[in-house]
Amino acid sequence: MPDSGYPWPIETSRLDNGLRVVVSEDRTAPAVAVNLWYDVGSRHEPAGQTGFAHLFEHLMFEGSVNVAKTEHMKLIQGSGGSLNATTNPDRTNYFETVPAEHLELALWLEADRMGGLVPALTQETLDNQRDVVKNERRQRYENVPYGDAWLRLLPLLYPPGHPYHHATIGSMADLNAADLATFQAFHQTYYAPNNAVLTVVGDATASDVFALADKYFGALPARDDIPSAPDGHSVPATGQTAVESVSADVPAPRVYIAHRSYPFGTPGYNVITVLATILGSGRGSRLYQRLADGERIAQPDLVGAYGVDLAHAPAPLIATATARPGVSAERLAGGLAEVVDELATVPVTAAELDRAKALLSTGWWRQLSTVDGRADLLGRYATQFGDPARIADQLPGLLAVTADQIAEAAAEVLATDRVVLTYLPEETS
Repeated sequence: MPDSGYPWPIETSRLDNGLRVVVSEDRTAPAVAVNLWYDVGSRHEPAGQTGFAHLFEHLMFEGSVNVAKTEHMKLIQGSGGSLNATTNPDRTNYFETVPAEHLELALWLEADRMGGLVPALTQETLDNQRDVVKNERRQRYENVPYGDAWLRLLPLLYPPGHPYHHATIGSMADLNAADLATFQAFHQTYYAPNNAVLTVVGDATASDVFALADKYFGALPARDDIPSAPDGHSVPATGQTAVESVSADVPAPRVYIAHRSYPFGTPGYNVITVLATILGSGRGSRLYQRLADGERIAQPDLVGAYGVDLAHAPAPLIATATARPGVSAERLAGGLAEVVDELATVPVTAAELDRAKALLSTGWWRQLSTVDGRADLLGRYATQFGDPARIADQLPGLLAVTADQIAEAAAEVLATDRVVLTYLPEETS
Protein backbone atom coordinates (compact mmCIF):
# COMPACT_ATOMS: atom_id res chain seq x y z
CA MET A 1 0.00 0.00 0.00
CA PRO A 2 2.40 2.76 -1.13
CA ASP A 3 1.72 6.37 -0.15
CA SER A 4 -0.87 5.28 2.38
CA GLY A 5 -1.27 5.60 6.11
CA TYR A 6 -0.34 1.93 6.55
CA PRO A 7 2.53 0.60 4.39
CA TRP A 8 2.68 -2.94 5.86
CA PRO A 9 0.87 -6.00 4.47
CA ILE A 10 -2.54 -6.96 5.83
CA GLU A 11 -3.96 -10.47 5.45
CA THR A 12 -7.26 -11.70 6.84
CA SER A 13 -9.11 -14.95 7.41
CA ARG A 14 -12.24 -16.13 9.18
CA LEU A 15 -12.56 -19.38 11.10
CA ASP A 16 -15.63 -21.57 10.71
CA ASN A 17 -16.88 -20.34 14.09
CA GLY A 18 -16.77 -16.73 12.91
CA LEU A 19 -13.54 -15.53 14.54
CA ARG A 20 -11.92 -12.94 12.30
CA VAL A 21 -8.13 -13.12 12.16
CA VAL A 22 -5.96 -10.23 10.94
CA VAL A 23 -2.21 -10.57 10.37
CA SER A 24 0.34 -7.91 9.48
CA GLU A 25 3.80 -9.39 9.07
CA ASP A 26 6.83 -7.32 10.04
CA ARG A 27 10.24 -9.00 10.33
CA THR A 28 11.99 -5.92 11.71
CA ALA A 29 12.28 -7.39 15.22
CA PRO A 30 11.63 -10.88 16.67
CA ALA A 31 8.47 -9.86 18.50
CA VAL A 32 4.73 -10.19 17.97
CA ALA A 33 1.74 -8.30 19.28
CA VAL A 34 -1.47 -10.24 19.92
CA ASN A 35 -4.62 -8.14 20.26
CA LEU A 36 -8.14 -9.44 20.77
CA TRP A 37 -11.03 -7.01 20.32
CA TYR A 38 -14.44 -8.07 21.63
CA ASP A 39 -17.43 -6.17 20.30
CA VAL A 40 -18.77 -5.47 23.78
CA GLY A 41 -18.47 -2.27 25.77
CA SER A 42 -20.64 -0.23 28.06
CA ARG A 43 -22.94 0.67 25.15
CA HIS A 44 -24.08 -2.98 25.07
CA GLU A 45 -25.04 -3.13 28.74
CA PRO A 46 -28.77 -3.49 29.38
CA ALA A 47 -30.47 -1.59 32.19
CA GLY A 48 -29.37 -2.94 35.54
CA GLN A 49 -26.08 -4.32 34.22
CA THR A 50 -23.93 -1.20 33.92
CA GLY A 51 -20.25 -1.82 34.63
CA PHE A 52 -20.37 -5.46 33.51
CA ALA A 53 -18.10 -5.02 30.49
CA HIS A 54 -15.44 -3.32 32.58
CA LEU A 55 -15.67 -5.87 35.39
CA PHE A 56 -14.94 -8.63 32.89
CA GLU A 57 -11.75 -6.82 31.92
CA HIS A 58 -10.67 -7.72 35.47
CA LEU A 59 -12.24 -11.17 35.67
CA MET A 60 -10.48 -12.35 32.50
CA PHE A 61 -7.18 -12.31 34.42
CA GLU A 62 -8.54 -14.36 37.32
CA GLY A 63 -8.20 -17.84 35.86
CA SER A 64 -9.90 -20.10 33.34
CA VAL A 65 -10.27 -23.84 32.83
CA ASN A 66 -6.59 -24.59 32.27
CA VAL A 67 -5.01 -21.44 33.67
CA ALA A 68 -4.88 -20.73 37.40
CA LYS A 69 -5.60 -17.35 39.01
CA THR A 70 -2.91 -14.78 38.00
CA GLU A 71 -1.11 -17.44 35.90
CA HIS A 72 -1.90 -15.72 32.58
CA MET A 73 0.07 -12.68 33.70
CA LYS A 74 2.92 -14.75 35.15
CA LEU A 75 3.31 -16.80 31.96
CA ILE A 76 3.42 -13.77 29.67
CA GLN A 77 5.74 -11.74 31.86
CA GLY A 78 7.89 -14.79 32.54
CA SER A 79 8.33 -15.14 28.79
CA GLY A 80 9.63 -11.60 28.48
CA GLY A 81 6.31 -10.15 27.38
CA SER A 82 3.90 -7.44 28.49
CA LEU A 83 0.11 -7.42 28.63
CA ASN A 84 -2.93 -5.40 29.56
CA ALA A 85 -6.59 -4.81 28.74
CA THR A 86 -8.93 -1.83 28.37
CA THR A 87 -12.67 -1.17 28.17
CA ASN A 88 -14.51 1.76 26.65
CA PRO A 89 -18.11 2.38 25.55
CA ASP A 90 -17.52 0.65 22.21
CA ARG A 91 -15.44 -2.44 23.01
CA THR A 92 -13.19 -4.45 25.33
CA ASN A 93 -9.70 -5.50 24.21
CA TYR A 94 -6.95 -7.73 25.58
CA PHE A 95 -3.37 -7.61 24.34
CA GLU A 96 0.09 -9.06 24.76
CA THR A 97 3.44 -8.32 23.16
CA VAL A 98 5.84 -11.26 23.38
CA PRO A 99 9.01 -12.59 21.78
CA ALA A 100 8.01 -14.25 18.52
CA GLU A 101 8.76 -17.76 19.81
CA HIS A 102 6.01 -17.35 22.42
CA LEU A 103 3.21 -16.50 19.98
CA GLU A 104 1.63 -19.92 20.47
CA LEU A 105 1.56 -19.43 24.25
CA ALA A 106 -0.25 -16.10 23.91
CA LEU A 107 -2.85 -17.57 21.56
CA TRP A 108 -3.48 -20.55 23.81
CA LEU A 109 -3.96 -18.29 26.82
CA GLU A 110 -6.42 -16.04 24.98
CA ALA A 111 -8.41 -18.99 23.65
CA ASP A 112 -8.56 -20.60 27.09
CA ARG A 113 -10.12 -17.56 28.70
CA MET A 114 -12.46 -16.91 25.79
CA GLY A 115 -13.97 -20.38 26.06
CA GLY A 116 -13.10 -21.40 29.60
CA LEU A 117 -13.67 -18.49 31.95
CA VAL A 118 -17.23 -19.32 33.02
CA PRO A 119 -16.55 -22.84 34.38
CA ALA A 120 -13.71 -21.41 36.48
CA LEU A 121 -15.56 -18.34 37.74
CA THR A 122 -16.37 -18.58 41.44
CA GLN A 123 -18.35 -16.41 43.83
CA GLU A 124 -15.14 -15.64 45.71
CA THR A 125 -13.42 -14.38 42.55
CA LEU A 126 -16.44 -12.33 41.59
CA ASP A 127 -16.70 -10.71 45.02
CA ASN A 128 -12.97 -9.97 45.05
CA GLN A 129 -13.01 -8.23 41.66
CA ARG A 130 -16.13 -6.26 42.52
CA ASP A 131 -14.16 -4.84 45.42
CA VAL A 132 -11.25 -4.07 43.07
CA VAL A 133 -13.59 -2.10 40.79
CA LYS A 134 -15.01 -0.20 43.76
CA ASN A 135 -11.48 0.78 44.76
CA GLU A 136 -10.72 1.78 41.18
CA ARG A 137 -13.77 4.04 41.15
CA ARG A 138 -12.65 5.70 44.37
CA GLN A 139 -9.04 6.11 43.24
CA ARG A 140 -9.66 7.23 39.65
CA TYR A 141 -12.96 9.09 39.83
CA GLU A 142 -14.12 9.99 43.32
CA ASN A 143 -10.94 10.89 45.23
CA VAL A 144 -9.12 12.76 42.44
CA PRO A 145 -9.72 16.45 41.69
CA TYR A 146 -12.00 16.73 38.64
CA GLY A 147 -11.89 12.93 38.40
CA ASP A 148 -15.61 12.46 37.87
CA ALA A 149 -15.85 14.90 34.93
CA TRP A 150 -16.36 12.13 32.37
CA LEU A 151 -19.05 10.55 34.55
CA ARG A 152 -20.86 13.88 34.62
CA LEU A 153 -20.36 14.86 30.96
CA LEU A 154 -21.81 11.68 29.46
CA PRO A 155 -25.32 11.95 30.94
CA LEU A 156 -25.35 15.65 30.02
CA LEU A 157 -24.42 14.88 26.40
CA TYR A 158 -26.62 11.79 25.93
CA PRO A 159 -30.16 11.29 27.25
CA PRO A 160 -31.32 8.40 29.47
CA GLY A 161 -31.55 5.20 27.48
CA HIS A 162 -28.82 6.23 25.06
CA PRO A 163 -25.97 3.66 24.89
CA TYR A 164 -23.40 6.36 25.76
CA HIS A 165 -25.38 7.79 28.69
CA HIS A 166 -23.32 5.96 31.32
CA ALA A 167 -19.56 5.49 31.75
CA THR A 168 -17.76 2.16 31.58
CA ILE A 169 -17.07 2.11 35.34
CA GLY A 170 -20.81 1.61 35.72
CA SER A 171 -23.01 1.58 38.75
CA MET A 172 -21.78 0.00 41.95
CA ALA A 173 -25.40 -0.75 42.81
CA ASP A 174 -25.75 -2.75 39.57
CA LEU A 175 -22.53 -4.66 40.23
CA ASN A 176 -23.59 -5.45 43.81
CA ALA A 177 -27.10 -6.55 42.86
CA ALA A 178 -26.13 -9.12 40.20
CA ASP A 179 -25.53 -12.74 41.13
CA LEU A 180 -22.93 -15.12 39.76
CA ALA A 181 -25.28 -16.61 37.18
CA THR A 182 -26.01 -13.17 35.71
CA PHE A 183 -22.31 -12.49 35.22
CA GLN A 184 -21.75 -15.92 33.71
CA ALA A 185 -24.57 -15.30 31.24
CA PHE A 186 -23.03 -11.95 30.21
CA HIS A 187 -19.71 -13.63 29.38
CA GLN A 188 -21.36 -16.47 27.50
CA THR A 189 -23.36 -13.95 25.48
CA TYR A 190 -20.57 -11.65 24.32
CA TYR A 191 -17.29 -13.56 24.68
CA ALA A 192 -17.81 -15.67 21.58
CA PRO A 193 -15.46 -16.15 18.62
CA ASN A 194 -17.93 -14.61 16.20
CA ASN A 195 -17.98 -11.46 18.34
CA ALA A 196 -14.21 -10.98 18.30
CA VAL A 197 -11.28 -10.02 16.11
CA LEU A 198 -7.84 -11.54 16.70
CA THR A 199 -4.98 -9.44 15.35
CA VAL A 200 -1.33 -10.48 15.24
CA VAL A 201 1.36 -8.04 14.10
CA GLY A 202 5.09 -8.72 13.91
CA ASP A 203 7.48 -11.55 13.25
CA ALA A 204 5.02 -14.24 12.11
CA THR A 205 3.64 -15.32 8.76
CA ALA A 206 -0.06 -15.14 8.04
CA SER A 207 -0.23 -18.87 7.28
CA ASP A 208 1.32 -19.75 10.64
CA VAL A 209 -1.03 -17.42 12.54
CA PHE A 210 -4.11 -18.72 10.72
CA ALA A 211 -3.10 -22.30 11.54
CA LEU A 212 -2.47 -21.52 15.21
CA ALA A 213 -5.71 -19.58 15.48
CA ASP A 214 -7.63 -22.54 14.12
CA LYS A 215 -5.75 -24.90 16.46
CA TYR A 216 -6.63 -22.99 19.63
CA PHE A 217 -9.82 -21.10 18.81
CA GLY A 218 -11.36 -23.31 16.12
CA ALA A 219 -13.23 -25.64 18.47
CA LEU A 220 -14.92 -22.82 20.41
CA PRO A 221 -18.61 -22.64 19.49
CA ALA A 222 -20.14 -19.58 17.85
CA ARG A 223 -22.99 -17.75 19.54
CA ASP A 224 -25.97 -17.25 17.26
CA ASP A 225 -28.02 -14.82 19.35
CA ILE A 226 -25.62 -12.05 20.33
CA PRO A 227 -27.80 -8.99 20.96
CA SER A 228 -26.94 -5.77 19.15
CA ALA A 229 -26.30 -2.62 21.11
CA PRO A 230 -29.05 0.01 20.95
CA ASP A 231 -28.72 2.40 18.02
CA GLY A 232 -27.29 5.65 19.30
CA HIS A 233 -26.83 7.60 16.07
CA SER A 234 -29.95 9.70 16.51
CA VAL A 235 -29.78 12.00 19.53
CA PRO A 236 -32.75 14.40 19.89
CA ALA A 237 -31.71 18.02 20.20
CA THR A 238 -33.02 20.00 23.15
CA GLY A 239 -32.07 23.41 21.81
CA GLN A 240 -30.71 24.32 25.23
CA THR A 241 -27.39 24.57 27.04
CA ALA A 242 -27.04 22.02 29.82
CA VAL A 243 -25.24 23.65 32.73
CA GLU A 244 -23.88 21.91 35.81
CA SER A 245 -21.75 23.40 38.58
CA VAL A 246 -19.92 21.19 41.05
CA SER A 247 -18.49 22.36 44.36
CA ALA A 248 -15.66 19.98 45.17
CA ASP A 249 -12.23 19.61 46.73
CA VAL A 250 -10.41 21.03 43.70
CA PRO A 251 -7.47 23.48 43.66
CA ALA A 252 -8.92 25.91 41.09
CA PRO A 253 -12.02 26.50 38.97
CA ARG A 254 -12.19 24.36 35.85
CA VAL A 255 -14.64 24.59 32.94
CA TYR A 256 -15.56 22.03 30.30
CA ILE A 257 -17.51 22.91 27.16
CA ALA A 258 -18.75 19.90 25.20
CA HIS A 259 -20.77 19.25 22.05
CA ARG A 260 -21.85 16.17 20.16
CA SER A 261 -20.15 16.04 16.75
CA TYR A 262 -19.96 13.08 14.32
CA PRO A 263 -19.13 9.40 14.81
CA PHE A 264 -15.49 8.35 14.69
CA GLY A 265 -14.66 6.89 11.28
CA THR A 266 -16.73 9.37 9.31
CA PRO A 267 -15.37 12.22 7.17
CA GLY A 268 -17.03 14.67 9.55
CA TYR A 269 -15.08 13.31 12.49
CA ASN A 270 -11.83 13.72 10.55
CA VAL A 271 -12.70 17.40 10.30
CA ILE A 272 -13.45 17.54 14.03
CA THR A 273 -10.09 15.91 14.79
CA VAL A 274 -8.24 18.63 12.88
CA LEU A 275 -10.48 21.30 14.40
CA ALA A 276 -9.77 20.08 17.93
CA THR A 277 -6.04 20.09 17.23
CA ILE A 278 -6.18 23.70 16.06
CA LEU A 279 -8.33 24.65 19.02
CA GLY A 280 -6.48 22.95 21.82
CA SER A 281 -3.31 20.95 21.07
CA GLY A 282 -0.12 22.49 22.39
CA ARG A 283 1.33 25.96 22.66
CA GLY A 284 0.39 26.95 19.14
CA SER A 285 -3.31 26.25 19.66
CA ARG A 286 -5.95 28.94 19.86
CA LEU A 287 -6.85 28.13 23.45
CA TYR A 288 -3.25 28.29 24.63
CA GLN A 289 -2.46 31.45 22.70
CA ARG A 290 -5.57 33.28 23.92
CA LEU A 291 -6.27 31.99 27.42
CA ALA A 292 -2.88 30.88 28.74
CA ASP A 293 -0.39 33.13 26.97
CA GLY A 294 -2.57 36.11 25.99
CA GLU A 295 -5.20 36.88 28.60
CA ARG A 296 -3.36 34.72 31.14
CA ILE A 297 -6.56 33.45 32.73
CA ALA A 298 -5.86 29.70 32.24
CA GLN A 299 -3.07 27.53 33.54
CA PRO A 300 -0.73 26.73 30.61
CA ASP A 301 -0.59 22.98 31.17
CA LEU A 302 -4.33 22.66 31.87
CA VAL A 303 -5.95 24.02 28.73
CA GLY A 304 -6.87 21.95 25.67
CA ALA A 305 -9.43 20.41 23.36
CA TYR A 306 -9.99 16.94 21.98
CA GLY A 307 -12.46 14.65 20.31
CA VAL A 308 -13.40 11.34 21.92
CA ASP A 309 -13.09 8.54 19.36
CA LEU A 310 -16.49 6.86 19.75
CA ALA A 311 -17.85 5.21 16.62
CA HIS A 312 -21.52 4.46 17.23
CA ALA A 313 -23.05 7.88 17.92
CA PRO A 314 -22.17 11.54 17.48
CA ALA A 315 -18.87 11.65 19.38
CA PRO A 316 -18.00 14.32 21.95
CA LEU A 317 -15.91 17.39 21.18
CA ILE A 318 -14.57 18.75 24.48
CA ALA A 319 -12.70 21.95 25.33
CA THR A 320 -11.43 22.62 28.84
CA ALA A 321 -9.46 25.16 30.84
CA THR A 322 -8.39 25.53 34.48
CA ALA A 323 -8.18 28.98 36.03
CA ARG A 324 -5.01 30.71 37.14
CA PRO A 325 -4.99 31.93 40.77
CA GLY A 326 -7.39 34.80 41.26
CA VAL A 327 -9.39 34.16 38.09
CA SER A 328 -13.08 33.49 38.60
CA ALA A 329 -14.97 30.61 37.03
CA GLU A 330 -17.24 33.09 35.28
CA ARG A 331 -14.35 34.87 33.58
CA LEU A 332 -12.74 31.58 32.61
CA ALA A 333 -16.00 30.21 31.20
CA GLY A 334 -16.56 33.36 29.18
CA GLY A 335 -13.08 33.29 27.72
CA LEU A 336 -13.30 29.59 26.87
CA ALA A 337 -16.67 29.99 25.18
CA GLU A 338 -15.43 32.95 23.16
CA VAL A 339 -12.49 31.05 21.69
CA VAL A 340 -14.61 27.97 20.97
CA ASP A 341 -17.33 30.01 19.25
CA GLU A 342 -14.80 31.82 17.07
CA LEU A 343 -14.14 28.55 15.27
CA ALA A 344 -17.32 29.27 13.32
CA THR A 345 -16.49 32.93 12.59
CA VAL A 346 -12.70 33.37 12.48
CA PRO A 347 -11.24 31.43 9.52
CA VAL A 348 -8.51 28.89 10.13
CA THR A 349 -5.23 30.10 8.68
CA ALA A 350 -2.95 28.10 6.43
CA ALA A 351 -0.35 28.08 9.20
CA GLU A 352 -2.84 26.69 11.73
CA LEU A 353 -3.94 24.00 9.30
CA ASP A 354 -0.37 22.98 8.45
CA ARG A 355 0.59 22.83 12.12
CA ALA A 356 -2.41 20.66 13.03
CA LYS A 357 -1.75 18.23 10.20
CA ALA A 358 1.92 17.97 11.17
CA LEU A 359 0.95 17.15 14.76
CA LEU A 360 -1.60 14.56 13.64
CA SER A 361 0.86 12.96 11.21
CA THR A 362 3.48 12.68 13.94
CA GLY A 363 0.98 11.15 16.35
CA TRP A 364 -0.24 8.70 13.74
CA TRP A 365 3.22 7.40 12.84
CA ARG A 366 4.20 7.29 16.49
CA GLN A 367 1.29 4.95 17.17
CA LEU A 368 2.17 2.83 14.16
CA SER A 369 5.84 2.67 15.14
CA THR A 370 5.18 -0.25 17.49
CA VAL A 371 3.69 -3.65 16.70
CA ASP A 372 1.24 -3.32 19.57
CA GLY A 373 0.05 0.07 18.32
CA ARG A 374 -0.54 -1.37 14.84
CA ALA A 375 -2.33 -4.44 16.21
CA ASP A 376 -4.73 -2.30 18.22
CA LEU A 377 -5.58 -0.06 15.26
CA LEU A 378 -6.11 -2.99 12.89
CA GLY A 379 -8.38 -4.62 15.47
CA ARG A 380 -10.36 -1.40 15.73
CA TYR A 381 -10.94 -1.03 12.00
CA ALA A 382 -11.84 -4.69 11.61
CA THR A 383 -14.27 -4.61 14.55
CA GLN A 384 -15.92 -1.25 14.02
CA PHE A 385 -15.88 -0.99 10.23
CA GLY A 386 -15.54 -4.58 9.05
CA ASP A 387 -12.29 -4.01 7.17
CA PRO A 388 -8.83 -3.60 8.73
CA ALA A 389 -7.51 -2.18 5.44
CA ARG A 390 -9.53 0.98 6.14
CA ILE A 391 -6.66 1.92 8.43
CA ALA A 392 -4.82 3.13 5.32
CA ASP A 393 -7.44 5.82 4.74
CA GLN A 394 -7.17 7.44 8.17
CA LEU A 395 -4.13 9.67 7.73
CA PRO A 396 -4.95 10.68 4.14
CA GLY A 397 -8.44 11.57 5.34
CA LEU A 398 -7.02 13.89 8.01
CA LEU A 399 -4.54 15.48 5.61
CA ALA A 400 -7.32 16.22 3.12
CA VAL A 401 -9.32 18.39 5.55
CA THR A 402 -9.72 22.00 4.39
CA ALA A 403 -10.26 25.29 6.20
CA ASP A 404 -13.71 25.60 4.61
CA GLN A 405 -14.69 22.17 5.96
CA ILE A 406 -13.58 23.21 9.45
CA ALA A 407 -15.69 26.36 9.29
CA GLU A 408 -18.72 24.39 8.10
CA ALA A 409 -18.31 21.71 10.77
CA ALA A 410 -17.81 24.30 13.49
CA ALA A 411 -20.95 26.15 12.47
CA GLU A 412 -22.97 22.93 12.52
CA VAL A 413 -21.57 21.35 15.68
CA LEU A 414 -21.50 24.52 17.79
CA ALA A 415 -25.14 25.14 16.91
CA THR A 416 -26.13 21.86 18.58
CA ASP A 417 -26.79 21.38 22.28
CA ARG A 418 -23.97 22.69 24.44
CA VAL A 419 -22.84 21.26 27.77
CA VAL A 420 -21.02 23.47 30.27
CA LEU A 421 -19.58 21.73 33.33
CA THR A 422 -17.89 23.90 35.95
CA TYR A 423 -15.89 22.85 39.00
CA LEU A 424 -15.64 25.31 41.91
CA PRO A 425 -13.36 24.97 44.92
CA GLU A 426 -15.52 24.32 47.96
CA GLU A 427 -14.18 27.29 49.90
CA THR A 428 -15.18 29.78 47.16
CA SER A 429 -18.53 28.32 46.18
